Amino acid sequence: MTWSLEQDTIQDWAYWDNVFTKEECETIIKEGKKLGLQKGTVNGSKFNKRKSSLSWIYPTLEHQWMFQRVTHIVKSLNDDFFQFDLHGFDEGFQFTHYKAPGGAYGKHVDRWMNGPIRKLSITIQLSDPSTYKGGDLVIGEDCLVPREQGKLIAFPSFIVHEVTPVTKGERYSLVAWITGKKFK
Repeated sequence: MTWSLEQDTIQDWAYWDNVFTKEECETIIKEGKKLGLQKGTVNGSKFNKRKSSLSWIYPTLEHQWMFQRVTHIVKSLNDDFFQFDLHGFDEGFQFTHYKAPGGAYGKHVDRWMNGPIRKLSITIQLSDPSTYKGGDLVIGEDCLVPREQGKLIAFPSFIVHEVTPVTKGERYSLVAWITGKKFK
């Protein structure tokens, strides 16, 4: 028989409501489209379990308001639910567009060998959920997460997740990974 010195308190996921208003979500969607959408791939591979398009948003003077808002929230969620040693958004924000029929991203984790040390993944729902069907973010085996416009979902980057196929309309999201030192 053993006795653990500490209990594992890392949550599978956490959320924050109303990170962005409806108007701010619409502004981000326009901006993401304006930056030029490209076909989404998996680590540049031709093998692709992903059907989406994307653009990248970086913390320029024009976009820093997004990063400032999300930084405060990510720090708070990390302190309360994950306690990871984090240092920043080293890859920018990925603006992602899933379109019916079939826009999706099969089961995956947000880490890979010799990639950046992603510790925490976030997804921010930009679309009004009444404008599309399907396109659900599922964390783990069967945890269907809420999808209110402006909601941020955070989860450890090593957890399996997927976006189910969009069957009607279009889904837009903002995705990012917060990096840090190696796990110990």
